[in-house]
This record gives sequence, structure tokens and C-alpha cells, in this order.
Amino acid sequence: MRRMSTQHLVATSIITAVLSSMLLCSCGDNTPENRTPMIPSYSVPASIPSYSGDRAFALLERQVAFGPRVPGTEAHADCLQFFRSFFDSLGIDTELQSFEFPGYEGETLPLTNVIAQINPGAKQRILLAAHWDSRPTADREPDPDRALRPVPGANDGASGVAVLLHLAEVLVEHSPPVGVDIILFDGEDYGREGDESMFCLGSKYYAASLDPSHPLPMFGILLDLVGDREAVFPMEEFSRRYASDVLTMVWDAAEQQGLTRFVRRSHSGIYDDHVPLNTVAGIKTINIVDAELVGQNTSDPRRQYWHTLDDLPSQCSPAPLSDVGQLLLSVIFGMHTTEHHEIQ
Repeated sequence: MRRMSTQHLVATSIITAVLSSMLLCSCGDNTPENRTPMIPSYSVPASIPSYSGDRAFALLERQVAFGPRVPGTEAHADCLQFFRSFFDSLGIDTELQSFEFPGYEGETLPLTNVIAQINPGAKQRILLAAHWDSRPTADREPDPDRALRPVPGANDGASGVAVLLHLAEVLVEHSPPVGVDIILFDGEDYGREGDESMFCLGSKYYAASLDPSHPLPMFGILLDLVGDREAVFPMEEFSRRYASDVLTMVWDAAEQQGLTRFVRRSHSGIYDDHVPLNTVAGIKTINIVDAELVGQNTSDPRRQYWHTLDDLPSQCSPAPLSDVGQLLLSVIFGMHTTEHHEIQ
């Protein structure tokens, strides 16, 4: 993901639209009346299933053990097979949305979004997402030799995926009242510094290829950089701009659960997978992100490991993973909907 000022939003939306037209000859109109999402209504659930931060942390370590999940590498292919086997073992309907995209040096990037549907028959659905690839170069390393090496991606990628993998395990045992679409996006972190057109490739492809005859999810929640030992989650600007009602609902749920990592402080916009979901797909999506890590915008030297070789499991802990997982369960099991009304 990239820090992004609001003045760059229009230009980036144009880039996204151009990329979308390159990916597909026609992606259809994503705004017919029958695709209009229903208003989400949340009330504190009487109880929610338990969520294990330790289990989520083990799934984080499992991903990192493959090595950097850079598209086109053996580690990337092995991790994809792990995801496929993982969801198959749970009996979850899963689609591998594979596509190719030209890279910087003339290479062809093999990219795959993993789409897992829980309670697939439910018409009322929530989209939960994270990116599973890791960065091909540690360009924030001061040593030029180290800067050429790929990032391990423990927090930047694996943490959000780990939360969603364990969430899938929980939801198989405790059927949710709504449908849940878990999407692991590929190619989020491929781009070079300053080139937003080469970031978020998987989410752009997914957004452009949605079937116009299918209804949209009620809303989406993106997870990124959610595993740091001292993680704090402010209210990111593009989440507020495009999905303020969803952002308020989720942060209210966090407050009701006593989850103090979720703070009411505003943070500038971050170009991440939720931007194409909002601007191309028309799915109201917020980003739960430890925003100060992006651009190493923190005064804590320990936390200045974004896009470096120090993005390791040792930077993370089960506690924030548990908090995020618990919040998602609270939102899912507290969800009600009102039919036949648009989200304003």
C-alpha cells in the first residue's frame, strides 16, 4: 500500500479505470438497481464465538515460512497451494481467480485472487479482504544490497490473511447470520515507489471483473498491517470518504467490545485495496490498518520496518490479531439488514 494525498485521488481513479479496461474488454455496469446493497444495521450480539490470537499467529508464521510470496516464485506458488488445501479442508467453496499481468522488466506476473464463500446461499453478504503477496524489493532498506532482496511480509500481508484464515475456521463451526466472502488479493505490493498504477493489481482485477448481474455485498472490510505488537488503528481518510457509515459502525462495535486499539483519530488516505473496491466495484469498503507504519511514519524506531527485511513475525503478536478477529466476529454476528433501501 502507499500513502496517498487526497489531491492524487482523481488521477489514481483514472489510472484504475484505465487498468480495468486493459484487464477486461468489458466489465459491465456495476450500478444496476438489482445490485444496490442494503443498509447494514448493527446491534451488539448477545454472544460471539471465541477467537484465538495464538491460532491466527501460527497461521501468520506458516505463511512466512514459505519465504517471500513474490509473484512468480516458488514460495508464491507453494503458499497458493496451501490456501487451496486450507479452504478445501474446511469444505468452503473457493474460486481461484487467476490472471497474468506484465511486470517492470518484461516478465509476466502470474497472479491469483483466492475467493472463499462462507454461507454461499445467503443473499446478504459481507466482503472481508487482505493481500497475500509480499513485496519483491525491500526498497526502504538503507543498504543498497539489502534493498534488492524481497520483504518477508509478516505484518505487511500475512497478518491480515492470518486473521481471515482463522476466522474461516471459526465460521465453519459457528454458522454466521449473513454470507461472508473472504478474498485474498494478489499483487497488492508489486509497484515501485511512486507508481500507484502497479499497486493493488488483484483488487483492481477483481473489481473490474464483477458479474453485473450479481448483487453487491452490503459492505467490505480490508485488513492490512494488523499484526504489530503495538498496533493502533485510526480512521483512515478514504474509508471515511467512501464508507463513513460503515466506518462509524465498525468503530462503534470496537468501542462496545472494549477494543482500545481502534481510535477515533483521523489519518490521511492510504492507497490500498479498498480504493478499487470503492471506486470501481462500488462496494463500500473500509480499511483497518496500522496507518503510522506506512511510510515509516512513526517515531518508534522498532516500528520503522515497513518495506524492509525486518518485517518479521517477531514484530507481531497474537494480541492485535485477536482484537481484529474478535471485532470481525462482533460485526458479523451483530448484523441485520433493511431490504430495498440504498446506502446513502
